[in-house]
Amino acid sequence: MTRPAAVEVLRAGALTTVQDLGRPGWAHLGVPRSGALDPAALRLANRLVGNPEHAAGLEVTLSGCTLRLTRATTVAVTGAEVTVRAGDRPGDTGRPLTVPAGTVLRIGPARRGVRSWLAVAGGIDVSPVLGSRATDTLSGLGPAPLRDGDRLPLGEPHGPPAPVDLTVCSAAESELHLMVGPGPREDWFTPTAFDRLFGTSYTVSPVSNRVGARLAGATLPRAVAGELPSEGIVLGAVQVPANGQPLIFLADHPTTGGYPVIGVVTDVTPLAQARPGTTVRFHGPQR
Repeated sequence: MTRPAAVEVLRAGALTTVQDLGRPGWAHLGVPRSGALDPAALRLANRLVGNPEHAAGLEVTLSGCTLRLTRATTVAVTGAEVTVRAGDRPGDTGRPLTVPAGTVLRIGPARRGVRSWLAVAGGIDVSPVLGSRATDTLSGLGPAPLRDGDRLPLGEPHGPPAPVDLTVCSAAESELHLMVGPGPREDWFTPTAFDRLFGTSYTVSPVSNRVGARLAGATLPRAVAGELPSEGIVLGAVQVPANGQPLIFLADHPTTGGYPVIGVVTDVTPLAQARPGTTVRFHGPQR
């Protein structure tokens, strides 16, 4: 009996997860959206191999991974600056690569940036949960992060690869400039807090992950010192824990939190490639 086409995981790397565009519409039940930290990068990879943009691929973090493809197919890697090899052949990020059955695909460690997105023609065909195949690292919904020896089923190809010669992938920045809108608890902070938030720089902490980007820098003093009941949290919320250091919530964020939110970052995508030590500067309306 012929086994279904699959991606076999030879080396999972530091953190490789199945991701699509997430599961929106469930926050009222305590389920965050999750999905690729850079949706545009996953959409691009899917277009390059002929998939619909919502097809599931792999999000590969920092150290790369090694996979075997059991059928002849087309793959594409976008995102971080990495070395791609299909067997003995070099490949390029941002371009479709046709590979024969049995090919070992190696995605090397990120030289710049943090995360890469791999699309395979037909998509990763694991069972959906609440309409999505995305791994949510906080709640545990979706497939578990990949481990050596895992076997991921492939769907049937949808169409031909994109007829392109080259795509331009954005480079990771050493300094990020993030726009911040008003938060629901602005009145819990002193004027000094806003002077520091918009007037000084922060750096990305090594303990950042898909749940949130922890920052280090000037503390943000409160005007209100009491406890805050748990309330809703949205993507990009800038929460300030008791230590006064801001935390920006990302794709796997919780849906409620108990610390005040001083503002909301309007686009968190640049943080997908932010390494520890990356400088972050906030910009917002004049106060």
